[in-house]
Amino acid sequence: MTRPKARLTEQIRVQALHELRILDTPAEERFDRLTRLAKRLFDVPIALVSLVDSERQWFKSNQDLPVRQTPREISFCHHAISQEDVFVVPDASLHPGFLDNPLVTGPPHIRFYAGYVLKLANGLAMGTLCIIDSKPRSFFEEDLQALRDLGMIAENELAAIQLAIEDDLTGLPNRRGFLHQAQKTINLCYRLGRPAALIYFDLTHFKTINDKHGHHEGDAALRAFANLLRGHTRESDISARMGGDEFVLLMNDTTVDQASRYVERLRESVNQHNSASGKPYEILFDEGVVPLDLEQEHFIETLLQKADAEMFKQKRKVR
Repeated sequence: MTRPKARLTEQIRVQALHELRILDTPAEERFDRLTRLAKRLFDVPIALVSLVDSERQWFKSNQDLPVRQTPREISFCHHAISQEDVFVVPDASLHPGFLDNPLVTGPPHIRFYAGYVLKLANGLAMGTLCIIDSKPRSFFEEDLQALRDLGMIAENELAAIQLAIEDDLTGLPNRRGFLHQAQKTINLCYRLGRPAALIYFDLTHFKTINDKHGHHEGDAALRAFANLLRGHTRESDISARMGGDEFVLLMNDTTVDQASRYVERLRESVNQHNSASGKPYEILFDEGVVPLDLEQEHFIETLLQKADAEMFKQKRKVR
């Protein structure tokens, strides 16, 4: 069997899939409705919503395939997610990339496959809406369009899931998404004895920006700060908008001194933005920095409370 070359974005893609928190969840009618419709519309024995993880493909919706997942290395969907449009294999037994695939030589004896790539708004492929037949068949332009139409509905459902953990204004994780990701990072740092630091940010006088210049300028200020925050973090760090004018950053393998130096670099970037933006206001912030105490196990909520208290202490000190 041939395997498509791994893309440079593969690690980011898998992380985005895990952040959806959809893997290994129960079946949902909104996806099952689509696979039932695809099975009936195309008169095929199998229809799936398949999500491609790092080592497996897992089926969020499964019409008549007697397993919930298969190894990624033998999956057709593994190949499909590297395509830009619907991936069609008219007869897998004649295809050089699949003729020795165990899903072709053995049950379910795949011959025909067509998969629409399911992507998030940022273009990352999560998996496919696919149909499978044990007989070779042709797939015409009207068939392609019908599968695209169903696939776009499935993409909308994934987008709805993503919005539940993402702040739609800034594109950063929201509070719910942050809590889910950050606790895993804290657990890992605690287990390995690695330092971590949490920084809580509050935009100073943000209400004044809204009151004097309008909410559209307030939104612009939030997006600008989010972009600066995102632009100065490592891939392994977790930044988020907690709500309103409050942001947070969890830095792993980082001491408090290192986190404090990061804050100063961020403040320099914010000052440069203020000088170049031409806006009639400045973006300013207060922050609270706290370390992960490796002597005792922590919940992320505890660290947030401590960092929030430290931020207010810093705010009073500045005033």
